[in-house]
Amino acid sequence: MKSIRKVKIKDLYFGGNKILIQSMTNTKTTDVNSTIKQARALFTEGADIVRISVPDNSSVKALAYIIKEVNKPIVADIHFDYKLAIQSLVVGADKVRINPGNIGSWENVIKIFQKAKELNKCVRVGVNSGSLEKEILNKYGHPTAKALAESALNYDKKLLDSGFDNFVVSIKSSSVLTTIESNRIFRDKSNTPLHIGVTEAGTFVQGTIKSSIGIGNLLLDGIGETIRVSLTDDPLKEIIVAKHILKSIGLLDKGVEIISCPTCARTNGNLIEIVNKVEEEISNIDKSLKIAIMGCVVNGPGEAKEADLGLALGKGKGVLFKKGKVFKTVLAKDYLSVILDEINKMATSNN
Repeated sequence: MKSIRKVKIKDLYFGGNKILIQSMTNTKTTDVNSTIKQARALFTEGADIVRISVPDNSSVKALAYIIKEVNKPIVADIHFDYKLAIQSLVVGADKVRINPGNIGSWENVIKIFQKAKELNKCVRVGVNSGSLEKEILNKYGHPTAKALAESALNYDKKLLDSGFDNFVVSIKSSSVLTTIESNRIFRDKSNTPLHIGVTEAGTFVQGTIKSSIGIGNLLLDGIGETIRVSLTDDPLKEIIVAKHILKSIGLLDKGVEIISCPTCARTNGNLIEIVNKVEEEISNIDKSLKIAIMGCVVNGPGEAKEADLGLALGKGKGVLFKKGKVFKTVLAKDYLSVILDEINKMATSNN
């Protein structure tokens, strides 16, 4: 596997031992209190890095205050105006996101990098379908995977040749297959850290599916140092989905994994409601636990015997089990309160 160049953001590293999770606030940046509240909520949910849009000078002023109040890794999202990127770095942004293709002249791109290097900050260099150079579009006809990768590799080489190495690259498309192929091409030729994700992935269901396939495939290939799940929904859901992606492929060894059956005629009680309530309540637990919630005894202690804790619903009452062994009977009316109580006991236990 290719050795990835490390790039620092605040006290974290792209290219370290951890896949960093990102999301982005969707509040108006000039609404300082709302943006601070949302950024803090994202970090509490499990984000390592939060990006904030900076479309104008008023947003730069707001960003300065937000950074001080949140005191976590913050990325300023910049389009078109290189001066906003420089100002954002000066007021404390730990990183700026730019697409060189819409910044303007290469001289202005270099000015951003000079300031970032001076302040020991980093830059994300983005390439997507809307920011490709005209000559590359003319060469390939449309934003193919090869076109996106070639653009990214060109920027990568030009920056490294100019003496800058404090950057990560992102190559994104709304097409899952284009995203996967373009990042594979880039990784084959460069050891620059990659920010991966499927851009404009859509609503919660569609976006979760597209992101899971795109991000999951690349991570299983050993490609990607930081991820952002892009959803047309509450940004907190992006963090939840990102954690589930990492956990499901063995790259996150913390948090609760819920195992639950799809329901059938044997199901006793409102399994769907119970599972959704449990998932909602345990999202902030860091301890690695496998919890099974099953609709009947058939799918209970037998099929879920590897679970740290399980609940199998029955007629009027169910059973709690650990590693397949039943240890308590529970009345149906108490299902939710009892299993949440047991999960919290396990989460705070030293065992």
